[in-house]
Amino acid sequence: MRISISHLILIALAVMMLSLPAQAGREINLSSGQTVYVPVYSHIYQGIKGKPYNLSALLSIRNVDYNDFITVIAVKYYDDNGNMLKSYLKEPVSIPPMGTKEVHIPERDTSGGSGANFTVVWESAKKVSTPIIQAVMIGTASTQGISFVCDGVAIVEKE
Repeated sequence: MRISISHLILIALAVMMLSLPAQAGREINLSSGQTVYVPVYSHIYQGIKGKPYNLSALLSIRNVDYNDFITVIAVKYYDDNGNMLKSYLKEPVSIPPMGTKEVHIPERDTSGGSGANFTVVWESAKKVSTPIIQAVMIGTASTQGISFVCDGVAIVEKE
């Protein structure tokens, strides 16, 4: 049986397409600092009447670099109108390699609204693996429970 060039190309494309999921995952990015926007929800709406369902939120800043510290310069919490509600750091905080810094918003604090967000400003003396910055929301009432994660998005890159 003879295989034509077009068949070989199709086979090569099929092999490449099937190997894409094996390459999935977090892309390795290096940076010496960023401002990161993180959506967070103090509540969501549920049911026919759109009743608020309160959530606690945990902001997690994870230094995923094996060798170098990162310094968190600012962590600010904003409401759904863009008003800053709270600045969480009085001075910069260093996070060691593979370390984590967290900020907790209690379930009863609904001041942020459903469109609340954090901004996190971090930097490093040299280029490092960009930290993973996420908000984890969880709510429980009676026999109901909900939880979900929102990833941070870099909105400013340090020059």
